[in-house]
Amino acid sequence: MQLSPRGRAKEDVDAGRFNLDGEQPVQPDGGLKCFGHPIGASGLRMMYEMYKQLQGKAGARQIKNTKLGVTHNMGGIPGMIVTSVIVVGL
Repeated sequence: MQLSPRGRAKEDVDAGRFNLDGEQPVQPDGGLKCFGHPIGASGLRMMYEMYKQLQGKAGARQIKNTKLGVTHNMGGIPGMIVTSVIVVGL
């Protein structure tokens, strides 16, 4: 999704840019590894997390002043991949 300029992702991670309190928080719930990877349900769980963030009801992982959420999900087998990108804002 090019959240960092090409070749700069490691620097951005090391600088804390994507941390919960960073400039551009990413995966405040820990991502797929924290929830396993229930086939077909992963995308729904990501949308639910975005929904909770935008409502201000994500508890300890709440991002301050959330106004925009993005989810990106891919699944399938080579040649038959489904990709979704959802952008939601207040």
